[in-house]
Amino acid sequence: MKYSEARNQMIQTWGQLSSQWGINRTMGQIHALLMISPEALTSDQIIAELGISRGNVSMNLRSLMEWGVVHKVYVPGDRKEYYTSEKDAWKMALQIARERKRRELDPMIQSLQHIRVTDPEKASTKEVDEINKMTTQILDVAMQVDKVLDIGIRSGSQSLVRKLINVLR
Repeated sequence: MKYSEARNQMIQTWGQLSSQWGINRTMGQIHALLMISPEALTSDQIIAELGISRGNVSMNLRSLMEWGVVHKVYVPGDRKEYYTSEKDAWKMALQIARERKRRELDPMIQSLQHIRVTDPEKASTKEVDEINKMTTQILDVAMQVDKVLDIGIRSGSQSLVRKLINVLR
């Protein structure tokens, strides 16, 4: 495959994959472009490369920086802002896991911890027992996933994460 084809395919593939993770496709494409670019890029370069609006680039760069996978780089003697992505795939995966845990898993655990039917109203004992049992089971699974993620994230070590993944196979 030619370089230009591979480059375009990577950008498109990462954009599609990102949309399956709940991240918009354009944000994924910008991230992919920055990941595979050997040098930091300006907003203008991203706009020209991907053919998207300045506002869209600005909004998505801000989101990528909030996720912690894109960073501003200052080039001495140049007033433009440059952007680059984390180049280590394991560090990037751990950062994404950390952020998804914070945005998704932590709020779910917090919500589940508060769900407990104590006033059955018109529900039967059987119905109350079932919702309480399922909530407890889901919370238990979420707490176990949380522990595994915490170990992997805190370690920051790809070897530990790989060992955990191998154990789960």
